Amino acid sequence: MNTADLGLPVDVPSTALFTDHYELTMLQAALRGGSADRRSVFEAFTRRLPEGRRYGVVAGTGRVLDAIENFRFDAGVLGFLRERGVVDEPTLEWLASYRFGGDVWGYPEGEVYFPGSPILRVEGSFAECVLLETVILSILNHDSAIAAAASRMASAAGGRPLIEMGARRTHELAAVAAARAAYVGGFTTTSDLAAGFRYGIPTVGTSAHAFTLVHDTERDAFRAQVDSLGRGTTLLVDTYDVAEAVRLAVEVAGPELGAVRIDSGDLLLVAHRVRQQLDELGATKTRIIVTSDLDEYAIASLAAAPVDAYGVGTQLVTGSGHPTASMVYKLVARAESADPKAPLVPVAKKSSGGKTSIGGRKWAARRLDASGTAEAEVIGTEAVPAGLGDSLLQVQLVKGGQVLAREPLDVVRERHARARAGLPLSATQLSRGEAVIPTEYV
Repeated sequence: MNTADLGLPVDVPSTALFTDHYELTMLQAALRGGSADRRSVFEAFTRRLPEGRRYGVVAGTGRVLDAIENFRFDAGVLGFLRERGVVDEPTLEWLASYRFGGDVWGYPEGEVYFPGSPILRVEGSFAECVLLETVILSILNHDSAIAAAASRMASAAGGRPLIEMGARRTHELAAVAAARAAYVGGFTTTSDLAAGFRYGIPTVGTSAHAFTLVHDTERDAFRAQVDSLGRGTTLLVDTYDVAEAVRLAVEVAGPELGAVRIDSGDLLLVAHRVRQQLDELGATKTRIIVTSDLDEYAIASLAAAPVDAYGVGTQLVTGSGHPTASMVYKLVARAESADPKAPLVPVAKKSSGGKTSIGGRKWAARRLDASGTAEAEVIGTEAVPAGLGDSLLQVQLVKGGQVLAREPLDVVRERHARARAGLPLSATQLSRGEAVIPTEYV
């Protein structure tokens, strides 16, 4: 597996160190104490949605599968652990041959989820499963948060295209993952070339204010851009005076000008003025693209404006106020002994403070009403009730350590669009509220 496919620097040999120190100290103690080989079931879920959110979006599953496959302790990694004294020699010997050999089930990427939804289930020995906790949560929490923000923005945009342009507002590797998650959530393009290279996401881009400012006049800048990129290019018109820039843009490019971009000011007012001016100049097909610290609320406020596309950066890559999905990875069942035939018993944390969980390997189904709209997320540990067998959500992703299938990102994106469309209409409301459907345990 090429680590470049994971959004990693090419000199990083594996994902094994994308973990917390205590995962390895727990492993050492489990190996010494005899519990390492106990068959175990871990589940990733969230106890609650971020405040005001009506649904979550499963994103990052494909990256999780790559990370599991690439979780290897090579000589360099083992040398680091030995030098730092993180674990003892018997543990290092065990890690040297580590390969995840268990099973993974989960919600298909792009699906929506709710509080308690078992979106990922990892089964195998305690030792092999516990090591994956940090990297799984790191990916799912980040990507699902970005995808949820993107989904809300896509709903607010009402079918108008959305451009992801947040690379300069986050870590360079997080930017690639964010662009991928945004595409899952409904964005159409990205400005990040690394995301285009690694994931096949369409990329776009033209010029910044610096390009205008480096020229002696705005006309010179527009002429240089049109001569190089053609009349279908997008000209940035708010470096100086917007009205004068729009006049110059049409004069230089003609009515065939592709688009103008507005990056400041009262976007609602300016968009209406620019549309009127473009139409008067005969550029009736020239599109208007707006940027400038947009979020889902700003996008919704522009619903009546003559805007053709939105560019979103900071608010998207920070999850629009919720940069994590607050997912956890908990042991929910383990064997009574290390005997491979020992039965599984449910286990769960029982404590005060709102951090309790429900034990047992879980299935999940989405119950629909007569019109085919989701009305409840149903979760259980016993037999699946009659009528829900065709509505089960989890699919097997890994069997015996082998990844079963990888999906094209467009398939994931289309799945999310269908899943969101299957929710009650109130799911798209931006006002604060609870999860759009309840979670029921049976």
